Amino acid sequence: MVSARSLLHRAAIGALQCLVLLSLACLGLPTQAGDLTQADMARRIQPPLHVGDKLRDIPAWPITSELEPEAGPVAYAFESIDLAPIPGFEGTPLNLLVTIDRRGNFLGVELLRQHEPVFLSGLGEEPLKDFLRQYEGKSLKQEITVSSLYGNTRAGAGGNRVVLDGVSKATASVRIVNQSVLTSALAVARARLGFAAPANKAPPAEVRPDVFEPRSFARLVESGAIGRLHLTNADVEQRFAGSEGAGVDADALARPDATFVDLYVAYLNAPTIGRAILGDAGHADLMRRLEPGQHAWWVATGGRDAFVDDAFTRGTVPPRLAFSQDGGPVELRDLDIAPAPPAGAPPLNAALVLRVPPMSGVDPASPVRFELTLTRAKGSMLPVITQRSAVLDYQPPAGLFHRPPAPLPDWLIAWKDRATELAVIGAALLVLSVVLARPRWMSVSASRLRVFRLGFLAFTLGYLGWYAQGQLSIVQITGAVKSLAAGAGLKSFLYDPVSLLLIAFTLVSFVVWGRGTFCGWLCPFGALQEFAAHLARLLRLPERRLPPRLGDALEKSRYAVLAALVAAAAFAPQLAEKGVEIEPFKTAITVGFDRSWPFVAWAVLLLVLGGVYYKFFCRYLCPLGAAMTLGGKLRILDWLPRRTECGQPCQTCRHRCTYDAIEKSGAIRYDRCFQCLDCVGIYHDENRCAPIMLYRKRAAATRR
Repeated sequence: MVSARSLLHRAAIGALQCLVLLSLACLGLPTQAGDLTQADMARRIQPPLHVGDKLRDIPAWPITSELEPEAGPVAYAFESIDLAPIPGFEGTPLNLLVTIDRRGNFLGVELLRQHEPVFLSGLGEEPLKDFLRQYEGKSLKQEITVSSLYGNTRAGAGGNRVVLDGVSKATASVRIVNQSVLTSALAVARARLGFAAPANKAPPAEVRPDVFEPRSFARLVESGAIGRLHLTNADVEQRFAGSEGAGVDADALARPDATFVDLYVAYLNAPTIGRAILGDAGHADLMRRLEPGQHAWWVATGGRDAFVDDAFTRGTVPPRLAFSQDGGPVELRDLDIAPAPPAGAPPLNAALVLRVPPMSGVDPASPVRFELTLTRAKGSMLPVITQRSAVLDYQPPAGLFHRPPAPLPDWLIAWKDRATELAVIGAALLVLSVVLARPRWMSVSASRLRVFRLGFLAFTLGYLGWYAQGQLSIVQITGAVKSLAAGAGLKSFLYDPVSLLLIAFTLVSFVVWGRGTFCGWLCPFGALQEFAAHLARLLRLPERRLPPRLGDALEKSRYAVLAALVAAAAFAPQLAEKGVEIEPFKTAITVGFDRSWPFVAWAVLLLVLGGVYYKFFCRYLCPLGAAMTLGGKLRILDWLPRRTECGQPCQTCRHRCTYDAIEKSGAIRYDRCFQCLDCVGIYHDENRCAPIMLYRKRAAATRR
């Protein structure tokens, strides 16, 4: 005969296998795409502005203005999900319509779609929309972070840093929103606005205005402060060897050692270089003309060739000169300054001051590349044009700059902001670990255990739940499935350090003690249910127990609910969003019952049932509890002590166990145990443990 326990064990293992298979199946699901068409965008854009066709190189709509017909796009609009599909806690990326102007300023951020549990029906979407309104007028050149406190915009702000107001009870979610906004906006800025720095690069170095050393032109070239590329006629001829351009330059063939081109480049913002080339007054004038974050270079040539010719128009981009950093091209435009030849410079045939856009993202202390195009023509009527390039890599001396510290990533800021909470919770987990590892002293006294347990549960409910928002939920499991399905990984969990700490501790507890550590001590709603039961006893409400068969059936049904929710998360996300509301956690803990009446009524009903049938929801309905039970199968220790007399004949612990976690044989059902430690206290108490009392009675009789 197969025992009921064996059947339940098989059912649990089968459910776990189903979950694994469902998760693997999810990996092949397609990722989400944007929601808007060009017609949708056109309805949002009013004349004199017009929206163009979506760009091919990056999914963004260019916006032009009738008032500036020759200016090209004056702004770009794009959906965050196309460029930064960062999953939220529910596992689905948010979708935001972000609009930035050509200088990298935010014109607006509109909510298109979101699935964050706290905003779906808890707080509602209005606090999220209020948060998004804060981006208007902010710039990508600013360091934009999110405050952990609501109504604290200037907390920690200063210089180039902007701190947005967070949303109470949703700090982790709005950090993900901020990351989605910034990542998508930077992608468009790098593609269309000249931002060359990758998103994960440290902040650009800043010029040290206090560093100045008078140096001659020759010393600047020698030290690398002025970059030089010298090409002879022979060097150029070698570049054209084997092509249609070979041998067409008679002068080069006649004088191979003569200079073809001498290319000089110098970074002008640094006083040591800029004042040497432009003079004190010229450098001061240049710095007045440059916008914050804008950089300028002096470029000059000598020899037979020049990088500009007579057809060059001042104020435009030199057609033969390209500029790049880290492989990203950046526009160099003439600043229309006619610099006099620096003292000590060799004869020059052309010299310009060129600048990059203010929001280019160029790091002036890192290497940049200047590429000069060399052109030769063969034939007179229909000449064959052959082009080659000459490259000059340039990096000014590091001593002219200082580098600001790299900003912390948003997820690490979240950990830093919650350091105090993490320390408090960590200390509480340490205390709990000590008690569970050495439970005798705490549990042998019923009154001592009662005080400790009620105190710890009050901490779990008040601090961990309502204050620190550390309620774990089935949403985190369904969200993980969705994130893996979208190929986004589980990085979003980093934005909620409290939950991640609890998850890590719970996973460890599975191996050491089983499922009951979280369910019995660390679940805020579980603690609330326990307090509801105590209140019910004070009100003299009857305490009842379900018939064993009904209780077993309901308990097993949790696995079906869990499997259904995971399947819905994989194949019917909208259904999963509704299905997870079987949990009252968001209503009772996350938003503190501040929800519409059906959700509040459901939570209150479960608490009332928990007052009559001890921890009704935890034992019979909770899908997270089912997942915890499966995780508890990893337990390696039978750590709750038992005697041979337990169950045969003593039934004290079984009758007093409110969780029905002790069998008639006296064996502990760890899959049902919530680790209240009552049975441990009875085991060690000579006044409550029947076998100990029997030993004492027999010993006394023997002494007589």
